[in-house]
Amino acid sequence: MSMRNPSVVTWKGCLAPRFLSGNKGTKHSTYRGLMTSLDDAARVIEAADALLITAGAGMGVDSGLPDFRGGQGFWNAYPPYRALKIDFLEISSPDWFRKDPAFAWGFYGHRRNLYRETQPHNGYHLLREWAGKKKNGYFVVASNVDGAFKKAGFEEDRIVEAHGSIEWNQCLSICGAGITPAGPETVEIDTDQMRAVSQIPTCPGCSGTTRPNIMMFGDPYWDKRRTEAQLERFYAWLTGVRKKNVVVIECGAGIEIPSIRERSEEVIEEVGGKLVRINPAHARVPTGQIGLEMGALEALSKINLAHSSM
Repeated sequence: MSMRNPSVVTWKGCLAPRFLSGNKGTKHSTYRGLMTSLDDAARVIEAADALLITAGAGMGVDSGLPDFRGGQGFWNAYPPYRALKIDFLEISSPDWFRKDPAFAWGFYGHRRNLYRETQPHNGYHLLREWAGKKKNGYFVVASNVDGAFKKAGFEEDRIVEAHGSIEWNQCLSICGAGITPAGPETVEIDTDQMRAVSQIPTCPGCSGTTRPNIMMFGDPYWDKRRTEAQLERFYAWLTGVRKKNVVVIECGAGIEIPSIRERSEEVIEEVGGKLVRINPAHARVPTGQIGLEMGALEALSKINLAHSSM
């Protein structure tokens, strides 16, 4: 299949969207209206033959995960980096793993530990309940690397982790071991210095240093093969529901890196159907779609109530 948007290119017979190519463009000119009806959202979700659930970092905020939005958001969540004058983009560079692995794993080890301790909020479970009732199934496409959808009970082979997963590692030396599971070990962190103080994860193939298998900023080293395999499954599913009533439920996808928002819109352009966009600050939608200006948990809970009262 091929979408009409010229910014999407082919890859091995499938689509390679911008979350793999790194383009950060957006299409603000398509926005003309904003619908805010919870009843409308409940009706279109109930009538759907298939659901595509798309999600960005805002989805995890209601689970208690830190919000990095705004100039001070990252430093409020990680004060030691304020003193070092290192922002989110800088600490998210893959170069730290070569220059100072203990410092790099101070941040990513802390994130891995935090994600493992965090339980998905009830909005995930509502989505799972709705998705499980659709005769043509569902798929999840998320930029989140926290593994929350899998933890909430979504089937692993119906999830695209567009930026990878912090629960998988890759070898810095590209020794041939490939992408390997992180395992249950915890990286101990000195949170005053944000440095790993325990053994950092090593490659099972060569015993060298590893890094999380996630796409970082300015990252030519990310091994995207696991995500590409997930995308192949997703596009096979999407081809099968082209003539069905597909509803896209988008939760917490931001505008600074708008790849998830663009994927949501490209799907409804290609297969028809409806978009329900949930975002407390950026809920504008193309004409005829549904935007809800609230957080994910609040919106999904209210949609569920609206459905119950129909």
